[in-house]
Formats: sequence, C-alpha cells, structure tokens
Amino acid sequence: MLFLKDELQKRDLPPLLTMRNGSPVIPGTWRKRRKELLDILSENIYGFTPPAPPEVRSEIDKGTRHDDFAGKVNSQKITLAFDTPKGEFKFPFYLFIPKAVKNPPVFLHIAFRSDIPDKYTPVEEITDNGFALALFNYNDVTPDSHDGDFTQGLMGMYYNGERKPNEWGKIGTWAYAASRILDYLYACDEVNADRTAVIGHSRLGKTALWTAAQDERFFMAVSNNSGFGGAAIAKRGSGERVVDFKRAGSWDWFCETFKTYDGIEDENTVYDQHMLLAAIAPRAICVGSAEIDRGADPQSEFLSCAAATEVYDLLGHYGLVTPDEYPVPHTVLHGGKIGYHIRAGYHFFSRTDWLEYMKFFNAQM
Repeated sequence: MLFLKDELQKRDLPPLLTMRNGSPVIPGTWRKRRKELLDILSENIYGFTPPAPPEVRSEIDKGTRHDDFAGKVNSQKITLAFDTPKGEFKFPFYLFIPKAVKNPPVFLHIAFRSDIPDKYTPVEEITDNGFALALFNYNDVTPDSHDGDFTQGLMGMYYNGERKPNEWGKIGTWAYAASRILDYLYACDEVNADRTAVIGHSRLGKTALWTAAQDERFFMAVSNNSGFGGAAIAKRGSGERVVDFKRAGSWDWFCETFKTYDGIEDENTVYDQHMLLAAIAPRAICVGSAEIDRGADPQSEFLSCAAATEVYDLLGHYGLVTPDEYPVPHTVLHGGKIGYHIRAGYHFFSRTDWLEYMKFFNAQM
C-alpha cells in the first residue's frame, strides 16, 4: 500500500497509536487510548457531553400505531422525556417495524425532517429489506438556527448564558438525543437493539459518527457525505475550512475552541477526523462519498478510513480493504469493518447510498 501510505504521510496526521505520554499503544492499552482520543475530540471540536440521565420515560401515541405501507409495517410516534438541570425535556421520534421480521436490526436515522415519505428516507424499502427504522428530526431536539442561539431546545436546558470553550455544541445535543432513543430501543422487545446502526447525512453524518464514538452500544455508524467535522481529514484537505463554518453561522455545531483553528488547520493541530473513526473501533463504520462534493472532500473522507485502519489491525480486524489507489465513482469497498463507497453526483442522500448501507449492514451481521 505504498501509494496510500505516501498520501497519508503527506497529511502528517496526529498519531493514533501513541499515548499522550509517548508510549506505544498495544491491544491492552487501547481502552485508555480511546479515552484519550475522545477527550481530544471533546476538548477541541465537539465539546464535552453531559452524563446520561438516570432514566428515560416514554409515551406511545396511541393514534399512530397502525398497519402501514400496505399493511407490512407497524408505525409509531413515541415521545421521550428525561430530566435535565432545568427540568424535564421531551422530544418525539418515529419507529417503523417490519411485521415479517422478528426482532429486526435497526437503522437509527438522525434526520432533517420527520415527514414520511421523505426524499432522504425510503422507509418502505428499508423495512422491506428487513430493517426497523427509528427516526427523529434534529430540530425537535435543538434548532439548527445558525446564529449561535443556545437558549432553545435541549441546548437551552444546559446553557447558562455563556459557553465554556469546551462545552458541547449542537452536534453534541443531537448525538445525546440519539443515545436516548437507543435507551428506549433496549427496553423494546420488538427490535434487536444490539444491532443498531446510527446514520446521518452531511452535518447529521458528523453527528452519527460522534454518537457512535461516544456510545459503544451502537453496533455501527454510517456517515453519508459528512466532510470536515465528520469523516474527512481536515489537515491539507480541499473541502470546507473553519472559516466556512464561521461565515455560515454553523460554528455553533461545535464547541467554542473549534473556532480558534481558523486558518491553522494545516498546521500540527492536536486532533483530526481519523481520530473520530478510530474511536469507534473495532465496531463497524460505513462512509459514503459523492464524486462532485467539493465541500465534503471525498479524497479526505477516504483517507480518513485508510488512516483509522491501523487501529482495526491492532485489534485483530480488517479495517478498510482497498486497492492501493483512490477509488473512482461506483467503487464499493465492503471487505472489512470499515466500509466505503463513492457514487457519481452531488451532495445528497440517495437511494443508491441506502442500498449500499443496507448491504454493508447485512454483511457485518
């Protein structure tokens, strides 16, 4: 793998298998190194997540459970509630369970909308393939207002007027909500919660990866076109930069420290996104890219998968199994615990992507 090794060396990434004290990581010290990686990511990009609540309460909307999609699917709307420093917080999610499959595995989709059908969520095709689907609208948790307003939604239940540099951003709150849905799924005897994949597109692909990195109960993480702040390496990348998030107002997805990296992404920073993928090891990851997606930087998404593979090697698993070259459109790499595909087209969540993720999920099971 001389070509890809050379490409990674050009990026000069922070090491994955060296402890902060300089000692090499071995299988027996991986748990400690994983904790170090999570602390680095929390301190510099996502912020630290508050502890999980002691309990999660649920209420099923009786009017929404019915035989759906030609009688093949039970559909439910469920409201979750839990306690926060400022009182009870509630948000809804939707659960679609195929009737023909006993205890199906689950895709937990962090979604832009809760409308069904939706252009990014082919519910009938997902359930026809034997998967349950849990879905929540991220704006029902914390509004994605792009204006630095942290007083609304779940964010507002923890915000005290000024964020500390390493206090969580909105991505952290959306990830927190996904874990609360997993709490519910573990109490639900209709699905196989041990086989839950968290999935998202773009900013919500970033969120899916951060969710699985923190919460080891997730069987798999799926990132579709997630780019910088998600799967893509930032250092010497060609995609979005910190200044782009600041210009768009979406810096509030991250912690305050994230903004201090504006203009210095290519220097020897303490973190990069291969650490995010590595923190999920040895569980399954599937990353999807699109050929014409300059902001997400497909080459850097692919190289991040290649970089994280050394952790899977250490732990006795195949990571990314690939020829020694950059993939071209229509390439599908599903031979290891890190899956990757790149399709033609632009930045969107397509049926093609879902089909590849379902195939990879089945292969991992």
